[in-house]
Amino acid sequence: MSSYAVGVVGGDGIGPEVVTEGLKVVAAAGIELDLTHYDLGGARFLKDGMVLSDETLQEWRGLDAIYLGAVGAPGVPPGVIERGLLLKMRFELDLYINLRPFKLAGPDGHDFVVIRENTEGTYAGEGGFLRKGTPHEVATQGSVNTRRGVERCIRFAFDLATERNNHLTLVHKTNVLNFSADLWQRTFNEVAVDYPGVTTDYNHIDAACIYFVQDPQRYDVIVTDNLFGDILTDLGGAVSGGIGLASSANLNPGGLDGDTPGPSMFEPVHGSAPDIAGQQKANPIAAILSAAHMLKHLGEPEAAARIEAACDECATMTGSTSEIGDAVVAKL
Repeated sequence: MSSYAVGVVGGDGIGPEVVTEGLKVVAAAGIELDLTHYDLGGARFLKDGMVLSDETLQEWRGLDAIYLGAVGAPGVPPGVIERGLLLKMRFELDLYINLRPFKLAGPDGHDFVVIRENTEGTYAGEGGFLRKGTPHEVATQGSVNTRRGVERCIRFAFDLATERNNHLTLVHKTNVLNFSADLWQRTFNEVAVDYPGVTTDYNHIDAACIYFVQDPQRYDVIVTDNLFGDILTDLGGAVSGGIGLASSANLNPGGLDGDTPGPSMFEPVHGSAPDIAGQQKANPIAAILSAAHMLKHLGEPEAAARIEAACDECATMTGSTSEIGDAVVAKL
Protein backbone atom coordinates (compact mmCIF):
# COMPACT_ATOMS: atom_id res chain seq x y z
CA MET A 1 0.00 0.00 0.00
CA SER A 2 1.29 3.44 -0.94
CA SER A 3 1.78 6.19 1.61
CA TYR A 4 1.22 9.77 0.53
CA ALA A 5 2.97 12.86 1.90
CA VAL A 6 0.27 15.33 2.87
CA GLY A 7 0.61 18.76 4.46
CA VAL A 8 -2.24 19.55 6.87
CA VAL A 9 -3.38 23.10 7.65
CA GLY A 10 -6.12 22.83 10.25
CA GLY A 11 -6.25 26.60 10.38
CA ASP A 12 -8.75 28.55 12.43
CA GLY A 13 -12.12 28.15 14.10
CA ILE A 14 -13.82 24.91 13.13
CA GLY A 15 -11.01 24.04 10.71
CA PRO A 16 -9.08 21.69 13.02
CA GLU A 17 -12.31 19.95 14.08
CA VAL A 18 -13.48 19.10 10.56
CA VAL A 19 -9.98 18.17 9.39
CA THR A 20 -9.73 15.68 12.27
CA GLU A 21 -12.85 13.94 10.98
CA GLY A 22 -11.62 13.94 7.40
CA LEU A 23 -8.34 12.31 8.39
CA LYS A 24 -10.20 9.79 10.56
CA VAL A 25 -12.33 8.74 7.59
CA VAL A 26 -9.32 8.47 5.27
CA ALA A 27 -7.61 6.18 7.78
CA ALA A 28 -10.77 4.07 8.08
CA ALA A 29 -10.81 3.71 4.29
CA GLY A 30 -7.40 2.06 4.54
CA ILE A 31 -5.26 4.82 3.05
CA GLU A 32 -1.98 5.66 4.76
CA LEU A 33 -0.93 9.31 4.89
CA ASP A 34 2.41 10.69 6.01
CA LEU A 35 1.21 13.91 7.66
CA THR A 36 3.04 17.16 8.31
CA HIS A 37 1.02 19.72 10.26
CA TYR A 38 1.44 23.46 9.66
CA ASP A 39 0.37 26.19 12.06
CA LEU A 40 -1.01 28.76 9.62
CA GLY A 41 -4.05 31.01 9.46
CA GLY A 42 -5.50 34.02 11.19
CA ALA A 43 -4.50 32.99 14.72
CA ARG A 44 -0.89 32.46 13.62
CA PHE A 45 -0.84 35.88 11.93
CA LEU A 46 -2.13 37.57 15.09
CA LYS A 47 0.53 35.77 17.12
CA ASP A 48 3.66 36.65 15.14
CA GLY A 49 2.69 38.15 11.77
CA MET A 50 3.44 35.00 9.79
CA VAL A 51 1.11 34.23 6.88
CA LEU A 52 2.97 31.92 4.47
CA SER A 53 6.76 31.83 4.15
CA ASP A 54 8.75 30.96 1.05
CA GLU A 55 10.38 28.17 3.04
CA THR A 56 7.00 26.55 3.71
CA LEU A 57 6.05 26.90 0.06
CA GLN A 58 9.25 25.13 -0.90
CA GLU A 59 8.41 22.29 1.48
CA TRP A 60 4.96 22.03 -0.05
CA ARG A 61 6.41 21.57 -3.52
CA GLY A 62 7.76 18.23 -2.31
CA LEU A 63 4.40 16.99 -1.00
CA ASP A 64 1.75 14.92 -2.74
CA ALA A 65 -1.14 17.07 -1.50
CA ILE A 66 -2.25 19.74 0.98
CA TYR A 67 -5.38 19.35 3.12
CA LEU A 68 -6.82 22.57 4.56
CA GLY A 69 -9.63 23.07 7.07
CA ALA A 70 -10.50 26.77 7.17
CA VAL A 71 -8.65 30.02 7.79
CA GLY A 72 -9.73 33.39 9.12
CA ALA A 73 -9.97 34.88 12.58
CA PRO A 74 -11.55 37.98 14.14
CA GLY A 75 -9.10 40.85 14.28
CA VAL A 76 -7.24 40.01 11.07
CA PRO A 77 -7.55 42.81 8.48
CA PRO A 78 -9.56 41.80 5.40
CA GLY A 79 -7.45 40.36 2.60
CA VAL A 80 -4.38 39.50 4.67
CA ILE A 81 -5.07 35.76 4.85
CA GLU A 82 -6.95 35.59 1.56
CA ARG A 83 -4.14 37.12 -0.50
CA GLY A 84 -1.21 36.13 1.70
CA LEU A 85 -2.11 32.47 2.13
CA LEU A 86 -4.87 31.20 -0.15
CA LEU A 87 -4.13 33.22 -3.29
CA LYS A 88 -0.38 32.98 -2.78
CA MET A 89 -0.74 29.21 -2.57
CA ARG A 90 -2.80 29.09 -5.76
CA PHE A 91 -0.41 31.30 -7.71
CA GLU A 92 2.89 29.88 -6.47
CA LEU A 93 1.83 26.22 -6.78
CA ASP A 94 -0.09 26.94 -10.01
CA LEU A 95 -3.35 25.49 -8.72
CA TYR A 96 -5.10 26.60 -11.87
CA ILE A 97 -8.18 24.37 -11.60
CA ASN A 98 -10.81 24.89 -8.93
CA LEU A 99 -13.18 21.93 -9.05
CA ARG A 100 -16.48 22.18 -7.20
CA PRO A 101 -18.99 19.30 -7.38
CA PHE A 102 -22.63 19.67 -6.38
CA LYS A 103 -25.35 17.12 -5.76
CA LEU A 104 -28.99 18.10 -5.60
CA ALA A 105 -31.35 16.73 -3.02
CA GLY A 106 -34.26 14.70 -4.35
CA PRO A 107 -35.04 11.36 -5.92
CA ASP A 108 -32.90 11.80 -9.03
CA GLY A 109 -29.80 12.92 -7.09
CA HIS A 110 -28.63 15.01 -10.06
CA ASP A 111 -25.03 16.15 -9.76
CA PHE A 112 -22.98 18.67 -11.70
CA VAL A 113 -19.50 20.16 -11.52
CA VAL A 114 -18.16 23.70 -11.89
CA ILE A 115 -14.61 24.13 -13.19
CA ARG A 116 -13.33 27.57 -12.24
CA GLU A 117 -10.09 29.00 -13.59
CA ASN A 118 -8.13 29.65 -10.41
CA THR A 119 -5.05 31.78 -11.12
CA GLU A 120 -6.02 34.59 -13.52
CA GLY A 121 -8.87 37.03 -14.09
CA THR A 122 -9.54 39.83 -11.63
CA TYR A 123 -7.77 37.93 -8.85
CA ALA A 124 -4.38 38.32 -10.52
CA GLY A 125 -4.02 41.71 -8.79
CA GLU A 126 -3.58 43.94 -11.84
CA GLY A 127 -4.75 47.50 -11.18
CA GLY A 128 -4.13 50.49 -8.99
CA PHE A 129 -5.21 53.89 -7.70
CA LEU A 130 -4.93 57.37 -9.07
CA ARG A 131 -5.40 60.37 -6.74
CA LYS A 132 -6.29 58.00 -3.90
CA GLY A 133 -8.10 59.61 -0.99
CA THR A 134 -9.28 62.60 -2.98
CA PRO A 135 -12.75 63.38 -4.37
CA HIS A 136 -11.34 62.57 -7.82
CA GLU A 137 -9.99 59.13 -6.94
CA VAL A 138 -9.83 56.48 -9.67
CA ALA A 139 -9.47 52.75 -8.96
CA THR A 140 -8.86 50.15 -11.65
CA GLN A 141 -8.99 46.37 -11.32
CA GLY A 142 -7.99 44.53 -14.47
CA SER A 143 -8.94 41.04 -15.54
CA VAL A 144 -5.86 39.16 -16.73
CA ASN A 145 -6.60 36.33 -19.16
CA THR A 146 -3.94 34.51 -21.13
CA ARG A 147 -4.56 32.13 -24.01
CA ARG A 148 -2.50 29.47 -22.24
CA GLY A 149 -4.33 29.90 -18.93
CA VAL A 150 -7.76 29.87 -20.53
CA GLU A 151 -7.01 26.92 -22.81
CA ARG A 152 -5.61 24.62 -20.17
CA CYS A 153 -8.68 25.23 -17.98
CA ILE A 154 -11.07 24.61 -20.87
CA ARG A 155 -9.24 21.44 -21.92
CA PHE A 156 -9.46 20.12 -18.38
CA ALA A 157 -13.22 20.76 -18.44
CA PHE A 158 -13.64 18.99 -21.78
CA ASP A 159 -11.65 16.01 -20.50
CA LEU A 160 -13.88 15.85 -17.43
CA ALA A 161 -17.00 16.07 -19.61
CA THR A 162 -15.85 13.01 -21.59
CA GLU A 163 -15.55 11.09 -18.31
CA ARG A 164 -19.07 12.08 -17.30
CA ASN A 165 -22.00 12.76 -19.66
CA ASN A 166 -20.34 14.53 -22.61
CA HIS A 167 -21.93 17.91 -21.96
CA LEU A 168 -20.06 21.15 -21.22
CA THR A 169 -21.38 24.68 -20.71
CA LEU A 170 -19.24 27.81 -20.93
CA VAL A 171 -20.43 30.59 -18.61
CA HIS A 172 -19.18 34.15 -19.18
CA LYS A 173 -20.51 37.56 -20.29
CA THR A 174 -19.79 37.83 -24.02
CA ASN A 175 -22.34 40.58 -24.62
CA VAL A 176 -20.45 43.08 -22.45
CA LEU A 177 -16.90 41.86 -21.78
CA ASN A 178 -15.78 42.14 -25.37
CA PHE A 179 -12.10 41.32 -24.73
CA SER A 180 -11.82 38.71 -21.98
CA ALA A 181 -15.06 36.96 -22.93
CA ASP A 182 -14.06 36.97 -26.58
CA LEU A 183 -10.83 35.14 -25.70
CA TRP A 184 -12.76 32.59 -23.63
CA GLN A 185 -15.40 32.02 -26.34
CA ARG A 186 -12.90 31.69 -29.20
CA THR A 187 -10.70 29.33 -27.20
CA PHE A 188 -13.71 27.27 -26.15
CA ASN A 189 -14.88 26.94 -29.76
CA GLU A 190 -11.42 25.98 -31.02
CA VAL A 191 -10.83 23.38 -28.31
CA ALA A 192 -14.31 21.93 -28.88
CA VAL A 193 -13.19 20.75 -32.32
CA ASP A 194 -10.91 18.24 -30.55
CA TYR A 195 -13.88 16.81 -28.62
CA PRO A 196 -16.56 16.01 -31.22
CA GLY A 197 -18.40 13.74 -28.79
CA VAL A 198 -19.05 16.54 -26.30
CA THR A 199 -22.20 18.64 -26.68
CA THR A 200 -21.55 22.29 -25.79
CA ASP A 201 -23.65 25.20 -24.60
CA TYR A 202 -23.16 28.80 -23.50
CA ASN A 203 -24.87 30.91 -20.81
CA HIS A 204 -24.30 34.46 -19.68
CA ILE A 205 -23.35 34.53 -15.99
CA ASP A 206 -26.57 36.27 -14.95
CA ALA A 207 -28.68 33.71 -16.79
CA ALA A 208 -26.65 30.89 -15.22
CA CYS A 209 -27.46 32.25 -11.75
CA ILE A 210 -31.16 32.03 -12.58
CA TYR A 211 -30.81 28.51 -13.98
CA PHE A 212 -28.87 27.37 -10.91
CA VAL A 213 -31.97 28.15 -8.86
CA GLN A 214 -34.74 27.24 -11.31
CA ASP A 215 -33.26 24.50 -13.50
CA PRO A 216 -29.86 23.19 -12.34
CA GLN A 217 -30.59 19.82 -13.99
CA ARG A 218 -29.64 21.39 -17.33
CA TYR A 219 -25.98 21.33 -16.29
CA ASP A 220 -23.36 18.62 -16.12
CA VAL A 221 -19.94 20.29 -16.39
CA ILE A 222 -19.57 24.07 -16.37
CA VAL A 223 -16.38 26.00 -17.10
CA THR A 224 -15.94 29.67 -16.26
CA ASP A 225 -13.42 32.31 -15.20
CA ASN A 226 -12.12 33.10 -11.74
CA LEU A 227 -14.56 35.78 -10.56
CA PHE A 228 -17.70 34.30 -12.11
CA GLY A 229 -16.67 30.89 -10.79
CA ASP A 230 -16.25 32.25 -7.28
CA ILE A 231 -19.79 33.61 -7.29
CA LEU A 232 -21.40 30.69 -9.12
CA THR A 233 -19.91 28.02 -6.89
CA ASP A 234 -21.20 29.63 -3.71
CA LEU A 235 -24.64 29.74 -5.29
CA GLY A 236 -24.20 26.07 -6.21
CA GLY A 237 -23.56 25.30 -2.56
CA ALA A 238 -26.72 27.11 -1.56
CA VAL A 239 -28.93 25.17 -4.01
CA SER A 240 -27.42 21.77 -3.19
CA GLY A 241 -27.86 21.47 0.53
CA GLY A 242 -25.88 24.36 1.96
CA ILE A 243 -22.30 25.47 2.22
CA GLY A 244 -21.64 22.89 4.95
CA LEU A 245 -21.76 20.16 2.29
CA ALA A 246 -19.64 22.04 -0.28
CA SER A 247 -16.24 20.55 -0.99
CA SER A 248 -13.51 21.64 -3.38
CA ALA A 249 -10.26 20.68 -5.06
CA ASN A 250 -7.60 23.17 -6.15
CA LEU A 251 -5.64 21.23 -8.72
CA ASN A 252 -2.36 21.43 -10.56
CA PRO A 253 -2.79 18.64 -13.15
CA GLY A 254 0.21 19.77 -15.22
CA GLY A 255 0.23 22.30 -18.02
CA LEU A 256 -0.29 22.34 -21.77
CA ASP A 257 3.40 21.76 -22.40
CA GLY A 258 3.77 18.59 -20.37
CA ASP A 259 4.62 20.38 -17.13
CA THR A 260 5.05 18.07 -14.15
CA PRO A 261 1.96 18.27 -11.92
CA GLY A 262 2.56 19.87 -8.55
CA PRO A 263 0.89 19.25 -5.20
CA SER A 264 -2.81 20.06 -5.17
CA MET A 265 -4.84 21.48 -2.30
CA PHE A 266 -8.19 20.27 -0.98
CA GLU A 267 -10.53 22.19 1.32
CA PRO A 268 -14.16 22.60 2.36
CA VAL A 269 -15.43 25.99 1.25
CA HIS A 270 -17.24 26.98 4.42
CA GLY A 271 -15.55 29.57 6.59
CA SER A 272 -13.83 29.17 9.92
CA ALA A 273 -17.06 29.96 11.83
CA PRO A 274 -15.32 31.23 14.98
CA ASP A 275 -18.66 31.62 16.77
CA ILE A 276 -19.05 27.83 17.01
CA ALA A 277 -15.38 26.82 17.21
CA GLY A 278 -14.64 24.15 19.77
CA GLN A 279 -18.30 23.30 20.28
CA GLN A 280 -18.51 20.25 17.97
CA LYS A 281 -21.36 21.91 16.06
CA ALA A 282 -19.73 22.00 12.61
CA ASN A 283 -20.83 19.54 9.95
CA PRO A 284 -17.65 17.80 8.71
CA ILE A 285 -19.16 16.35 5.51
CA ALA A 286 -17.61 19.02 3.25
CA ALA A 287 -14.18 18.39 4.76
CA ILE A 288 -14.61 14.63 4.41
CA LEU A 289 -15.67 14.98 0.78
CA SER A 290 -12.66 17.22 0.15
CA ALA A 291 -10.49 14.43 1.54
CA ALA A 292 -12.19 12.06 -0.91
CA HIS A 293 -11.24 14.39 -3.78
CA MET A 294 -7.68 14.27 -2.48
CA LEU A 295 -7.64 10.48 -2.58
CA LYS A 296 -9.07 10.44 -6.09
CA HIS A 297 -6.34 12.83 -7.22
CA LEU A 298 -3.69 10.69 -5.51
CA GLY A 299 -4.78 7.64 -7.47
CA GLU A 300 -7.10 5.99 -4.95
CA PRO A 301 -10.47 6.20 -6.76
CA GLU A 302 -11.98 3.15 -5.06
CA ALA A 303 -11.42 4.55 -1.57
CA ALA A 304 -12.67 7.95 -2.72
CA ALA A 305 -15.87 6.44 -4.12
CA ARG A 306 -16.52 4.53 -0.89
CA ILE A 307 -16.14 7.72 1.15
CA GLU A 308 -18.42 9.68 -1.18
CA ALA A 309 -21.09 6.97 -0.95
CA ALA A 310 -20.84 6.95 2.84
CA CYS A 311 -21.17 10.75 2.93
CA ASP A 312 -24.29 10.53 0.75
CA GLU A 313 -25.86 8.22 3.33
CA CYS A 314 -25.02 10.66 6.14
CA ALA A 315 -25.82 13.91 4.30
CA THR A 316 -29.00 14.63 6.27
CA MET A 317 -27.71 13.39 9.61
CA THR A 318 -27.63 15.66 12.63
CA GLY A 319 -25.22 15.29 15.50
CA SER A 320 -21.89 16.54 16.76
CA THR A 321 -18.88 16.93 14.48
CA SER A 322 -17.30 13.72 15.73
CA GLU A 323 -20.61 11.81 15.70
CA ILE A 324 -21.10 12.56 12.02
CA GLY A 325 -17.51 11.54 11.34
CA ASP A 326 -18.08 8.29 13.22
CA ALA A 327 -21.25 7.65 11.22
CA VAL A 328 -19.34 8.03 7.94
CA VAL A 329 -16.69 5.62 9.23
CA ALA A 330 -19.44 3.13 10.15
CA LYS A 331 -20.89 3.32 6.64
CA LEU A 332 -17.52 2.41 5.18
